[in-house]
Amino acid sequence: MQTVLIVVHLLIVIALVGAVLLQRSEGGALGVGGGGGFMTGRGQANALTRATAILAALFFITSLALTLLANLHRAPRSIFDTPGAATPAGQAQPAATPGTDVLDQINQIQQQKSGAAPAP
Repeated sequence: MQTVLIVVHLLIVIALVGAVLLQRSEGGALGVGGGGGFMTGRGQANALTRATAILAALFFITSLALTLLANLHRAPRSIFDTPGAATPAGQAQPAATPGTDVLDQINQIQQQKSGAAPAP
């Protein structure tokens, strides 16, 4: 599913770049690109403007869909489940038992500093 959506996304990107490049510039280009050409007239300009808007909307939709698909099977994580920050130089970090969370590690560190026996 994700591969199909990526291919559709890339096709939309290519079409969007083409639609933007086909539009007539409105000055500031020192005369480059002006004059007659492939797409002239108001009707074609309106069609290109609409096509660009539609392609831009599709681009955002496919981008959001790809983001949701990428995060669909990812389990949420909490910052409290990760090990604590590094200790300053000169201090030894106490060994944490596997499977404990940050709060248990903080309690162990405080107990080791105070020299008290661990609470049940």
